[in-house]
Amino acid sequence: MIAYAGKRMLALIPILAVVGVTVFLVIHITPGDPAAIMLGPDATPDQVAALRRTMGLDQPLWEQFLDWAGRVVRGDLGYSVFLHQDVSAAIGSHLGPTLALAIFAEVLAVAVAVPAGITAARHRGTAVDQSFMGVALLGVSVPSFLLGLFLVLVFAVLLGWLPSGGYRDPGDGLGAFLRFLVLPAVALAAMQAALIARMSRSSMLDVLGSNYIKTARAKGVSDFLTVYKHAVKNAALPIMTVVGQSFGALMTGAVVIETVFNIPGMGQLVINSIQRRDFVVIQGVVLTIALIYVLINLVVDLLYGVLDPRIRAERSGVT
Repeated sequence: MIAYAGKRMLALIPILAVVGVTVFLVIHITPGDPAAIMLGPDATPDQVAALRRTMGLDQPLWEQFLDWAGRVVRGDLGYSVFLHQDVSAAIGSHLGPTLALAIFAEVLAVAVAVPAGITAARHRGTAVDQSFMGVALLGVSVPSFLLGLFLVLVFAVLLGWLPSGGYRDPGDGLGAFLRFLVLPAVALAAMQAALIARMSRSSMLDVLGSNYIKTARAKGVSDFLTVYKHAVKNAALPIMTVVGQSFGALMTGAVVIETVFNIPGMGQLVINSIQRRDFVVIQGVVLTIALIYVLINLVVDLLYGVLDPRIRAERSGVT
């Protein structure tokens, strides 16, 4: 297992390299001059040219990339002249709210979607199944930002139960921390919950139709034990896959939701950096999110061996 994990870690390097090259090229070929934006409309061409030299933007694109890539390999994401701080420090100060929002949304999505998918599979073709899948279809269809605005209107404006936006650090108290995260987490989790529920139902139906489940039922094993002791474990691998993928989607989707709810996370940092054409920050944020995403998929891949002994034996070279 350790050897397999090491090989998978090495396989992440080309992925991150492709992400780095892509984001660097896309950002640098997009119109807009960071030096001109920073100096403002009253700056002279000589002043803009001098700042471009200071920022290294006058060098050929390939030299800029090699310089940036070399620093990234050493763990240096660069320095933001707009924020007057290292990119790593800027990301560190904004990553906490985004991770808190994404984790909370993931917990809500899994807690609601997996039981709903299992229940729908157990009652296939009934009103229960159709109701759950209808709600799931609605969750997929409604954009997260629109749902967020609706939740603010109902629970913050009309009822006054929850704050309409903002963020509280966990150090300010768990109650306040969760109150400010509930609405954005629900808005962010809805679409992913719908996808997880549909996958849970589909995976459970495949397992419930297998021969060993039919044999267990023929021997008189209770439906509860058949479903929750035997079927759920074997249906867990596809569900775990979509859960891992959904977390990456939640990290990227948080950009929009953080704007709606005025949360000082990575989304706010990205939007402000795009407006300022702050290249180094955008590159650092995208690379960080890509790293988190591939690490989550690595963890999911390793968990396959924990849940399925056949996969563990194959990776260990046991036949």
